[in-house]
Amino acid sequence: MNDLRDSLLKLMGGKEYQPMDKSELARRLGVQSSERRRFRILLTKLEQEGRVKIGAKRSYKLQERTQMFLVGKLRYQPNGNGWFFPVLTDEVNIETGLDLQKYDRIFVDARDLGVALDGDYVSLKVTRVGVPKWKRFADKGHKSKFDNRGRPIKQKKRPDKEVRDEAAGRVIKVLERKNTTIIGIYREEGRYCFVVPEAKALPPEVDLLDAGGAKPGQLVAVEITKWTSRRESPVGKVIKVIGYPNAPGVDIISVIHKHNLRVDFEPDVQKEADAVSEKIPRKELERREDWRDALVMTVDPGDAKDHDDAVLVEKTETGWKLAVHIADVSHYVTPHSALDKEAELRGNSTYLVDRVLPMLPEKLSNSICSLRPHVDRLTKCAVIEFDLKGTRKHAYFCDAVINSKAKLAYEEAQVFIKGKGGGEIGDAIRTAWSLADVLRKRRFKNGALDLDFPEVKVVLDEKTKKPIEVKNLVYDESHQMIEEFMLSANEAVAVELKMKRRNALHRIHEEPDADRLNEYAEIARIHGFRVGDLTNKKHVQDLLKAAKGSTVEQSIKLGLLKSLKRAAYSIEGLGHYGLAKMDYCHFTSPIRRYADLVVHRALQSVLKNPPTHPVKLPKAKKLEEVAQHISDTERNSGEAESATKRMKMMEFLFDIAQQESKQTFNTLITDVRRMGLFVEITDMQVKGVVKKEALPKGKWVFEQSVMAFRNYNEKKDYKLGQRVNVQIARVDMERQLVDFVLIEDDV
Repeated sequence: MNDLRDSLLKLMGGKEYQPMDKSELARRLGVQSSERRRFRILLTKLEQEGRVKIGAKRSYKLQERTQMFLVGKLRYQPNGNGWFFPVLTDEVNIETGLDLQKYDRIFVDARDLGVALDGDYVSLKVTRVGVPKWKRFADKGHKSKFDNRGRPIKQKKRPDKEVRDEAAGRVIKVLERKNTTIIGIYREEGRYCFVVPEAKALPPEVDLLDAGGAKPGQLVAVEITKWTSRRESPVGKVIKVIGYPNAPGVDIISVIHKHNLRVDFEPDVQKEADAVSEKIPRKELERREDWRDALVMTVDPGDAKDHDDAVLVEKTETGWKLAVHIADVSHYVTPHSALDKEAELRGNSTYLVDRVLPMLPEKLSNSICSLRPHVDRLTKCAVIEFDLKGTRKHAYFCDAVINSKAKLAYEEAQVFIKGKGGGEIGDAIRTAWSLADVLRKRRFKNGALDLDFPEVKVVLDEKTKKPIEVKNLVYDESHQMIEEFMLSANEAVAVELKMKRRNALHRIHEEPDADRLNEYAEIARIHGFRVGDLTNKKHVQDLLKAAKGSTVEQSIKLGLLKSLKRAAYSIEGLGHYGLAKMDYCHFTSPIRRYADLVVHRALQSVLKNPPTHPVKLPKAKKLEEVAQHISDTERNSGEAESATKRMKMMEFLFDIAQQESKQTFNTLITDVRRMGLFVEITDMQVKGVVKKEALPKGKWVFEQSVMAFRNYNEKKDYKLGQRVNVQIARVDMERQLVDFVLIEDDV
């Protein structure tokens, strides 16, 4: 794709070039018929980026370059700087030669943030493209020139951390305030009252018009009402007194306000939800496919309350038949209703460490729409037939009604998969796994990437909300089974919508930038892996296989993940790189994702038994706005979820550090820098540092070329990938950092 892009731009930039349409360009460049779809997508993307424009008779020519201005979203970083994420929009003319495939985020120094707040849409002027790589190479300090036998060591320059060219920019104007709320500590000096913001990207003080009854030292939420210059303090008013920082629950509430998450539902939304009847009209039942006698069941986490999906797999002479039933939220939530507007605004449910902020009111999310056992529930159903190799041979979609025969926890399903017994439910689960196993193997054979990470859960005391335990979450065959069925349904729906040319939202994961993959390859080589051409997906898979089971498996996976583009929503079906699927959408979780609700509505007119009056689908322009909005809400919720989880994890470690008997943790050295060793408690996914001064007594030499600290006198070293025992030296709750100290009997 990159070669074709370069060839196309070179052709259009030539002096003799005359505007051509798509067909003429394809013929001139020798594009094969099998590549025409990708070529059309490329032209569309170049038009959106502002690189080309369409003239008379749908002919294409290069857009004249002006100053490099972009429109996008600004996000604060913990260190006070920012990242700018470009947004392609029809309303603002983005006439720039910047390669947005490569520079999908742009660095903004704290001094160049202007008066932008976290999450604002801004216009940005690109001031620099590319960061000199020498800035990130090893320091020019002392290096050992001989080994312990006096032999000279060949010195190699290797990056101290991931090397990545970056673009930099300066905020020119705030186009839209997305979140006017900031969090900080209320202070008083005489009659003067102000707030010290948590965010380092803000000025050190926010002047207050109204203190809202806050007391010095309390954490407050402040609405910014005026901020005209970076040289002046913002002005605002306290809209919520959260409480003293150490009071129970204050930490989570501060995250909710910081991320502008919606907690309570407005009266009109709740009123609509309360008016929904659980009784299903007879005419509605009659028009739907009746699956109430079938052995349909749900498999979810043990503590789940919103059951989106239920499944049934039957063995056939030629393979299997899979039925994926998804809660029919679209039957209850109609376009432009108060419920619909609120769901769109939230974008998705948010799962914080101690609570769920649902997209829909509880009466719908946990009751009427939830596929509870032994009660009639309305569903959208995807019925898919597979052959013995796992190839999809046929699919149809319908409105259905079910009466789930069982609500299984993953742990219960796993017992049935691995053993015998369980009656007809156990047999059904084993039949389901026989299909899922084939689908999973086929998916990875087709190029899907194994980027699953082990997860941990911080368990809180129900009353005090203090962390009392850290649990490892198991991802076994029962989880894989449901995942494969959901992936299959999502793909089948996406294919159907594309074939019927219905406007919908696609879940996309674009191909990564070659330069970023090459930079990542250097890091993988430092870890000792033989790396091929990572623009070839087979080589990426080979690297992941080589790392599997090694001490640095998670580091390799995380490094790759950072090199890939972020999955998002789009009105164009650009495929999913990570899943190796040409067509993909989200269909299976309409209780907790607005994208799935949009897809359900798009599917109505192509059902086997469509409703009498299918909803009118929004135009492409509106869908484009929705796609951008819910991509943003998804990211915002993810950041809030991670923040609360890390917050409670730090609290858990802080409590351990205060205990008289010191607890020892076995950790993995994940990186070695001049400042010390970076280690991870892999069982808890907690990272921290052993500073150089905290190493055992002796003369330690930092060896950049082999990523190690060496003590030649003691013939001892600490190197990348080694396991060491540590104890907690200090937990910085404010910065959420952990310092460790080595225990000399390391392993």
